[in-house]
Amino acid sequence: MGSKVTPHKVILDESEMPTSWYNIQADLPEPVDPPLSPMTKEPAGPEDFIPLFPMELIKQEMSQERYIEIPDEVQHVYKLFRPTPLQRAYRLEKELDTPAKIFYKNESVSPAGSHKPNTAIPQAYYNKMEGVKRICTETGAGQWGSALSLGCKFFGIELEVYMVKVSFEQKPYRRAMMEVWGAKVHASPTDETESGRAVLAEDPNCPGSLGIAISEAVEMALKRDDTKYSLGSVLNHVCMHQTIVGLEAKAQLEKVDEYPDVVIGCVGGGSNFAGISFPFAKDKFDGKDIRIIAVEPLSCPTLTQGKYEYDCGDEAGLAPIVMMYTLGHKFVPSPIHAGGLRYHGASPLVSKLVHDGYMEAVAYPQTQVFEAAMTFARTEGLIIAPETSHAVKCAIDEALKCKESGESKTILFNLSGHGLLDLRGYDEYLAGNLVD
Repeated sequence: MGSKVTPHKVILDESEMPTSWYNIQADLPEPVDPPLSPMTKEPAGPEDFIPLFPMELIKQEMSQERYIEIPDEVQHVYKLFRPTPLQRAYRLEKELDTPAKIFYKNESVSPAGSHKPNTAIPQAYYNKMEGVKRICTETGAGQWGSALSLGCKFFGIELEVYMVKVSFEQKPYRRAMMEVWGAKVHASPTDETESGRAVLAEDPNCPGSLGIAISEAVEMALKRDDTKYSLGSVLNHVCMHQTIVGLEAKAQLEKVDEYPDVVIGCVGGGSNFAGISFPFAKDKFDGKDIRIIAVEPLSCPTLTQGKYEYDCGDEAGLAPIVMMYTLGHKFVPSPIHAGGLRYHGASPLVSKLVHDGYMEAVAYPQTQVFEAAMTFARTEGLIIAPETSHAVKCAIDEALKCKESGESKTILFNLSGHGLLDLRGYDEYLAGNLVD
C-alpha cells in the first residue's frame, strides 16, 4: 500500500451509485430526545408534522430502519450529476509539505452548485406523490433555495422562498438562479407575514436570520391547505438524504484501498456534515478509530459555545421544538459571507453525537477561512463557497499537524459547494475589507 499512487479523481459508475440512504437512527448508541409540539410542549407525534410535511417524510423523520430505498424517479434525477467525484488534493498537499493524504468529495458539480439537491429532489418528489401543489421554504445564502427551485421545477410544484435579507442583498445571482427555475423569492423579514411584521416593528433594518425566514415560510405553509413547508437542513430525514455523499465516498476510498483517519465538514444546520460523516460514524460506533470534526464560524458558534437544550427551530416558535445545541432562537448572527452557516441551532442528530463525544467541533473567524479558501483556489484551482472554506481550513490545520508529527494520516472533507456566486466575499478579502 505504501508505494501505490492513487488517481487524482476516483469515479464511480452510475450503476455503482447507492440505491438506499443510510439512517443513523438505527445505530445510535442512545436515541435522540423526541421533538416537542410547539403548542402543548409534549412529545410531538405525526399529527404535529402533518400540516408541514408529506407523510412519507414524516415516516422517514421517525424511522428506525437502517436503510431506506431511494425511489427510482429520484435516482433518475440524481444521475444528472451523481455519483460525484472523490478527488485527491495533491497540489494542496505539496503546498503544505505534509505527509497527510487529503481527499475531498466534490459536491459542487450539481446543477445548483452544492450538495443541497441531494435532499431537494426527494423532498419535491414526495410532495408531488401526495398531490402538493405548492411549497414554502427559507434560504440563507441561497444554496438551499436554488436547489429546491430545481427540484420543484423537475416535479411541477410552485415554490415560494424567504431569503435572509443580508444574503438577498449580497448574493443577487442566487436569487436569479431561483427565479430561472421558477421560484418566487422574498427578502426576509417581509411585511407579508405576521412573523416578519413583528420583527420589522422592533428593527426596521433587521438583516434577517434563518430563524426569522423559517418562521415566515412555516406561517405561510400553515395558512394554506395546498401548501407544505420544506427544510434544507437540521431534520433527520434531510440528514439521511445527504448520506449518499458519505456512502459514495466510502465506496470510492475502498477502490483505492484507503480509509480516513479524519472526516471533516462545515456545519450550519448540519446536513452536508451529516452526509459525509454519518456512514463513517457507524464505523466509529463499531470501534473504528476515526475522528469526525464539525467546523463552524466563530460568529455563529452553535456547537462550540451554544447550550444543549430544547429550543425552537424558528424565531416565532411555530415549528416543533427540538433538543439541540443552540444560541437561542432569537439570535441574529452577524452578516458574514458564509450565509449557509448562520443558523442559531444544529441538527438534533449532529448535536447528540457531539454532546456524547462521538464527534468534535471547532470554530474559525471569517478571515482565516477565506485565507484557506485562497490557498485552495491557488493550488487545486477551485473557488469554493465560504461555507466549504471552513472545512478546508480545518483540513489544512490537520494536515499541518501531520507535518509537525511526521504522521501520514488520511483526511477526508466534504467540498459542499462552489463559490462562483460568492465572489463579492473574495473581492472584499482581496481588498483587505473583510472583518471578523
